[in-house]
Amino acid sequence: MTATPDDAPLICSAKGCEGPAKHALLWNNPKIHTPDRRKTWLACDEHEVSLRRFLSARGFWKETQPVSADA
Repeated sequence: MTATPDDAPLICSAKGCEGPAKHALLWNNPKIHTPDRRKTWLACDEHEVSLRRFLSARGFWKETQPVSADA
């Protein structure tokens, strides 16, 4: 995994998307993560729903939060 500079823009996690992230989808896989563990996928406005549906269908999605300008 390549490290990115702290000031690099946050980009959507959807495959092939380079849009700016506006949402943080917090999730975990209960088969391998402890209940308090949260992984994060970033989403632009266009992909937030589809990424959330993908995670929800597997029982992984926990919550969505806005990406702060300070992140």
